Amino acid sequence: MNDRYDAGDAGHGAGPYELVGYDEYGQPVYRQIPAQQAPQARQATYDPYAQRQGYGYDPYATGQQPSVPSYDPGSPAAGYDPYGSQAPYHPYDTGTQYTGGYDPYGQAASTGQQPRAAEQTAHIPQQAGPSTGPHAPADTGEADDEGEQDHRTGQFAFAEEPDGDSEDVIDWLKFTENRTERREEARRRARSRIIALLVVLALVAVGGVGYLWYAGKLPGLSSPGPKPGAATPVSAQKRDVIVVHLHNTAKGGTSTALLVDNTTTKQGSTVLLPNSLALSGDDGSTTTLAKSVADDGSSGTVDQIDTVLGTDIQGTWRLDTPYLQNLVDLVGNIDLDTNTDVPDPDSKKKGAEPIVHKGSDQTLSGKMAVAYATYRAAGEPQNAQLERFGQVIQGVLRKMSSDPSSATTTVQTLAQILDPPLTDKDLGTFLAKLAELAKGGAYKTALLPVQADGTLSARTSGSVVRDILGGTAKSPDAGSALRVSVQNATGVKDDSEKARVVLLNGGFTFLEGGTASGTRAASQVVYSDASHKSDAVEVAKTLGLPAGSVAKGTVSSGADVSVVLGQDYKPAGS
Repeated sequence: MNDRYDAGDAGHGAGPYELVGYDEYGQPVYRQIPAQQAPQARQATYDPYAQRQGYGYDPYATGQQPSVPSYDPGSPAAGYDPYGSQAPYHPYDTGTQYTGGYDPYGQAASTGQQPRAAEQTAHIPQQAGPSTGPHAPADTGEADDEGEQDHRTGQFAFAEEPDGDSEDVIDWLKFTENRTERREEARRRARSRIIALLVVLALVAVGGVGYLWYAGKLPGLSSPGPKPGAATPVSAQKRDVIVVHLHNTAKGGTSTALLVDNTTTKQGSTVLLPNSLALSGDDGSTTTLAKSVADDGSSGTVDQIDTVLGTDIQGTWRLDTPYLQNLVDLVGNIDLDTNTDVPDPDSKKKGAEPIVHKGSDQTLSGKMAVAYATYRAAGEPQNAQLERFGQVIQGVLRKMSSDPSSATTTVQTLAQILDPPLTDKDLGTFLAKLAELAKGGAYKTALLPVQADGTLSARTSGSVVRDILGGTAKSPDAGSALRVSVQNATGVKDDSEKARVVLLNGGFTFLEGGTASGTRAASQVVYSDASHKSDAVEVAKTLGLPAGSVAKGTVSSGADVSVVLGQDYKPAGS
C-alpha cells in the first residue's frame, strides 16, 4: 500500500529527498533537498503527524529541546516511547540519524545547522494529531526476512478513506427495515379488511334471517299459518279487475281474460273466459261472449260480464295482436313451457319448420308469442287456444317491470288508444302490481268452467267465480226461453240479423252461430232431444222454413235447437 522510496535509487536523480507528509490516501509525500542544504545528519523539523511516525513527541513540552537517542531497528525490544526515550524510526530513512532536538511548533532545533529553506509543503487532510494519551499504540514490529523494516499501525496514520461498502450496508438495512414495515402494514390492512368483510356478512346473514322470520318463511320456525287476508271473508276481500280482449287481426276472432289483483290476500290471477259463455243482453236476450265482443263492443260486454259473474270490472284493455307482439318484444321476449308445435303462419310451404317448438322453457319472441297465443289446431276446442293465451299473459307479466313508472313507460311505448276510463298510468300501475306477484310466485291462471249451453253451475264454477272473483254466478235462466243457435249459409250477411229479430220476437233466445264457410241451397233445423222436436218445428215456422227441414241431429253448444240458414231462406219483407 505504501511503496517505500529509496533515496539511493539512481533512477530518481542524484539529490537526496526528505518526507514532508502524507497525502489524503496515506501515501508519503517527498521533496528534494537542495544540495547546499543537505546536511550529513538531517535536522529534525516539526511534523504534526508525528504520533503515527514514531517520533518522540511531548505534548507538554515547555520549549526545551528533547533529546533524541539513537535507535536500533534490529533490537527485539524496540518500541515506541511517547516521551522520546528512543530515537524516532523513519521507514524511508537512509541511515542518517537525527541529532537535533524537537520543537512542537515546527522550529528547527538549535543544533548549529542551517535551517531548511522556507517553502510550502503538501497539505495533508484528515490527519489526526499526535496521541497524548497513556494508551498510545506501541511499535512492536520486527524486520522482515529481507532486512526491510515492517510498517506498523503505530508508526503510520493513514487518512480515513470513505467506505462505500458501509454506505451500502446502511442503505440495505434501511431498505430491509422499510420493506418489513410495509409488509407488516399490508398484513394489518388485510386483517382489517377481513374483519370488515366478516362483519358485513354477519349483518347480511342476520338481516336475511330476520326477514325470513318476519315473513314466516324460515324453515323449521315458520308456522304453516294462514296467508295474509285468508281470515277475511271471500266476499269482503278487495280486488282490482281489468278485462283484456285479444283481437286476432290476421284471422279474426277474439280471446277474453280477466286480470285480477286481490289486494287483500296478495294474490294475482288470470281468469280465462270461453267464447261460449252465455251472457244476457240489454233486451233480455241471451248471447255469447264472442258475439257480445263483436257486436256490443267493450262497454256493453263489461256490463254483461259483471251481471253474469258478479264482478266489478274497472277497465277494458283491447289488445290487438300487433300490440301483443310489440309488448313481448319490449319486455325482452318470454319463456314458456309450450304444449304443441306451432306452424309458421307466414310460410306457405307444406312441412315447413314450425315457428314454435313443443318443449319446456322455450324462449318466444313477439311474433312467436302471437302465433302461439292464437293457435288452434284442427279439431281442438277453443279452450285449448285460450289456455295458450293465458300462458303468454303470465309470461309477459314475469318479464314486465314491477316499478309503476317503468311499466307505465312500457305501456306508453305501445302507443295504444285505450278505452276510457282506463289510462296509460292506470294500466301501467296495475300491470306492475301483477308483475311483482308473478315474479314472487303468487300468481295463477284458471279457466272458467262453463256448461255445454254456456251457463255456469254453482258446483263447477264456485272455485273460480266465488274464490277468485268473489262473485256469484247469475247465468240467464235456462228455462225462460228456447235457445236457438243460428248459422248463416245464405251468402248474405244481413240474413243472420234478420233471423235474430224474428226469433226474439217469437220468444226464442237467439244464439249466434257464426257464418258458414260456404253456402247451402236448403236450410236445416236440428234438435238433439226428442222433447225439443215440437220446438224445432215451431222454429221452422217462425223463420218461414218448410217442415221438411226439421231433423234430429247434433246441435251447437249451449243451444236447444240449431238452425243453418240456406239460400231458400226468405226473410220477412224481402
